[in-house]
Amino acid sequence: MNESPFFDDREHLFENSIGFVIFDNFPVSEGHSLIIPKRVYSSYFDSTEEELKGLNELIFQTKDYLDKKFKPQGYNIGVNCGLVSGQTIDHVHIHLIPRYVNDVEDPRGGVRGVIPSKQKYDD
Repeated sequence: MNESPFFDDREHLFENSIGFVIFDNFPVSEGHSLIIPKRVYSSYFDSTEEELKGLNELIFQTKDYLDKKFKPQGYNIGVNCGLVSGQTIDHVHIHLIPRYVNDVEDPRGGVRGVIPSKQKYDD
């Protein structure tokens, strides 16, 4: 099994047979969490059906926890797949990013902001 930077001493918020959840070391908002499979592999698209189910369960469990602890008004969920997408760690991880009123001037376009010139669009 490959070594992963995620296998460290950080506290796991949640864990199941498929994966675990930790807070991001470089959060973009309060409560920014990572959902990480225990099997080390690069691409989300290489996940098995069982892994997708287990990871999805952790996403919802984490959302419920963050709702109670931080009371965000929204969420972004994201996965970087490949170098050109910004993936810097060769181990799949899903970002669950709580969003708060006024955390950015204009949130319209959300995840489209990964390409800043494409975030805004006409109605």
